[in-house]
Amino acid sequence: MSLPPATMKKHTHSRRRLVRRTVASVLMTAALTFPIAGGAASADSEFEEKPAKESEVTLPPFPQAENLLPFEGSATTDNKYMVDSESLSVGNDGVVRFTLVIVSSAGAQNVSYEAMNCLTSERRLYALGHSDKTWSRARSDQWLKIRDNTVNRHYAELYTNYFCPIGLPLRNTDEARQVLRRGGHPSIRQH
Repeated sequence: MSLPPATMKKHTHSRRRLVRRTVASVLMTAALTFPIAGGAASADSEFEEKPAKESEVTLPPFPQAENLLPFEGSATTDNKYMVDSESLSVGNDGVVRFTLVIVSSAGAQNVSYEAMNCLTSERRLYALGHSDKTWSRARSDQWLKIRDNTVNRHYAELYTNYFCPIGLPLRNTDEARQVLRRGGHPSIRQH
């Protein structure tokens, strides 16, 4: 059934008006909603927990051989892994700071001052040691996720079996030294 031309014109005009009203309503709703959402987002971000800005870290004295505590770093290498007991510290923020010494089977020595965040499973390099017993600050001191892989196995070992058993930080520096001397945290079953 076909409508007369005058009626068709009327329906087309009504349909256009309805479409315009709908579009105007959607645009008005969007205009009113988005500024509020943007304001809410910025208000929420003010209350989000942001990591505390870490103050400048003071580098420790260069490690002495008598203060090095060995730990089992990796079964796939002959490297010797040690932590300097004098540089070791456990902060209230769940961060363990330490000097790591790695000696290869050929006698090459790598010395670094680092941190491990037990609450976020991350590590950070602060400085590298030189053969003249001086430090140079790391170019990038970003926090990196601790990964259990062949190359970085010693970090996973320190995190899991020594400094952050079950993902929790140790109580204090003395406990960290005892754990290293004992060969691992007592809550972790040693093989």
